[in-house]
Amino acid sequence: MLTILGFAMIATFLVLIMLKKMSPIAALVLIPALFCVFVGKGAKLGDYVLDGVSSLAPTAAMLMFAIVYFGVMIDVGLFDPIVRAILKFCKADPLRIVVGTALLAAIVSLDGDGSTTFMITVSAMYPLYKRLKMSLVVMTGVAAMANGVMNTLPWGGPTARAATALKLDAGDIFVPMIPALAVGLLGVFALSYVLGRRERKRLGVLTLDEVLVEETETETVLVGAGTGTGTGRKAAPAGGSGSGPGVGADADEPEEDERLAGLDPNRATLRPKLYWFNALLTVTLLTAMIMEWLPIPVLFLLGAALALTVNFPHMPDQKARLGAHAENVLNVAGMVFAAAVFTGVLTGTGMVDHMATWLVDNIPDGMGPHMAFVTGVLSIPLTYFMSNDGFYFGVLPVLAEAGQAHGVSSLEIARASLVGQPLHMSSPLVPAVYVLVGMAKVEFGDHTRFVVKWAALTSLVILAAGMLFGII
Repeated sequence: MLTILGFAMIATFLVLIMLKKMSPIAALVLIPALFCVFVGKGAKLGDYVLDGVSSLAPTAAMLMFAIVYFGVMIDVGLFDPIVRAILKFCKADPLRIVVGTALLAAIVSLDGDGSTTFMITVSAMYPLYKRLKMSLVVMTGVAAMANGVMNTLPWGGPTARAATALKLDAGDIFVPMIPALAVGLLGVFALSYVLGRRERKRLGVLTLDEVLVEETETETVLVGAGTGTGTGRKAAPAGGSGSGPGVGADADEPEEDERLAGLDPNRATLRPKLYWFNALLTVTLLTAMIMEWLPIPVLFLLGAALALTVNFPHMPDQKARLGAHAENVLNVAGMVFAAAVFTGVLTGTGMVDHMATWLVDNIPDGMGPHMAFVTGVLSIPLTYFMSNDGFYFGVLPVLAEAGQAHGVSSLEIARASLVGQPLHMSSPLVPAVYVLVGMAKVEFGDHTRFVVKWAALTSLVILAAGMLFGII
């Protein structure tokens, strides 16, 4: 019964948010509460929720201060050179922009933290997608899949969990998987190329001048219609002729690619004299994360406090920066604590354990010698419907035991367990995905409808490559 109710609860949640019948926060709270009553454990709902909140509180704290930290770094211009380089490649071509999104997300994912990746990627690419009227779910989907493949780095989480659960060396798991994961990443780039071609066919290719002039004309019409005074700037043809300054004609005007991305090189928050301090602080912070010198929430708390104090020593400026990023902080923290209700009920009622046991028990005996393949296939849905902790510490040891009984090594099982990560990064149980959709202003249901099929395909590509290379 708990198995059926567990699957029914997850299915109900996904259907309601994909059909936009409920907001994600409401669904994450009300649906598990209702199913907790169905299970007959309504009296323990408070305990389950508090347990869930306790387990996710460090994650919520990490996300809150990470958003503040990277928000400040974006404000002061730390990532402007990276953004300029990507924009120089992208121009105003939708195909290049989608491929650039995948490339940027993959590069930034080297730090092993999904939230960081999504904050930097969305901050850089969101203005481009908005101004060119491109599909925002393409941006969130491509970023999530690229990060999902890169999330398998030994310091990213899943590999370390698999190594811990099966008492193996993380390097022995990850290094042989590199060719298969590389194929998966190439698959993401190929998919981004296809999606980019689709966007290019829908929108056409514009020059930066055309986009900026069109935007200026729109602003002129809106301002003129709203006030009747005609105070909006007149758009001039590229090259600067006409009564107003043309795009790129005035030395004080931001460069075209910067304007397109919403980067004002003259913005008041820039701190060019502190650039190398901020770069060193960020590198130190990421190094400390990888080396695990301190818990990640503590590192981001210290980093955010130091970044604010050094870059904005005056209290009014600090308050202004905190206020500027308060909406993102509140949205993400709210989602995380709402997700704590969902995970708390799933775990506390025993539904997760029963679902995992049922799945393992229903593996046909004839599949025993192919347990690595079975593990790879199961990792796709299971890491989507479960937290990584639940899968790697709860299900993986059972799968490894079943594999050993048929002569399949634990190393093969561990490698196969990484296959589902491209889809996992869009799971409603992953806090970082709420950073992604929140900053991109995309409905979680829209993101889910778009990304599930493509992320599952990417996972299958990794699995097929692993089998082809004899890794799995």
